[in-house]
Amino acid sequence: MGKRILYILRKDNRGMGTVEMILIIVVLIGLVLIFKTQIQELAGTIFEKISVDSSAILA
Repeated sequence: MGKRILYILRKDNRGMGTVEMILIIVVLIGLVLIFKTQIQELAGTIFEKISVDSSAILA
């Protein structure tokens, strides 16, 4: 009976997609936390450039 349960547990991989998605999300959150200041600076630069360019177009 023990061998049959181990066989069933090894064959049952229904939760693998969920585990993989959770690991990907954890890695992405970790990267955001590590590069938080660089991301903020980049976003600030991009929005500043958009605002300057849109002012030039509208003027």
